[in-house]
Amino acid sequence: NMAAPSAPRPPRPRKEPQPLVIPRSAAEEQRLRLERLMRNPEKTVPIPEKLNEWAPRPPPEFVRDVMGSSAGAGSGEFHVYRHLRRREYQRQDFMDAMAEKQRLDEEFQKKLERNKMIAEEQTAKRRRKRQKLKEKKLQAKKNKLEQKKQEKEPDQSQERVSSEDDEEDSKEEEEKEDDAEEPSFVMGR
Repeated sequence: NMAAPSAPRPPRPRKEPQPLVIPRSAAEEQRLRLERLMRNPEKTVPIPEKLNEWAPRPPPEFVRDVMGSSAGAGSGEFHVYRHLRRREYQRQDFMDAMAEKQRLDEEFQKKLERNKMIAEEQTAKRRRKRQKLKEKKLQAKKNKLEQKKQEKEPDQSQERVSSEDDEEDSKEEEEKEDDAEEPSFVMGR
């Protein structure tokens, strides 16, 4: 049952012993861990998986230790009963805790949803405001271009020019009314 003698192994390179450093703070402890990890960057880093939450043992499908009905309880039955009672209370506490956790999760999801809706409404309101300002600027630019065209082309009939001026005046009055909106903030309060 003896194995064949194998070739002698080459001696292992000795690692120089690392000095023992006791971390004095959490930051120093983290720094030491990072240094230890970076000594050998090719080595895989163990990432612990999330531990499963504790859950009570499910009730047995078949109960074997059933007391007989013809005799009274023996001296050992109290301990059996005590363990069963403790296990049942533990199970009920677990179910209550899970129900509470589920309720809190639902409340949190509702709150997230509500915050998202409020943020979307604010964004839509601001978008409408930006669009309105953009349209105003475009309209002002068009009006300015039309005025320049009219100045360059004086040979048009005066009636057409005056009717266009009336339209522009009414547009400018509408714009002035739009400009009279209340500002989104009031200074000096």
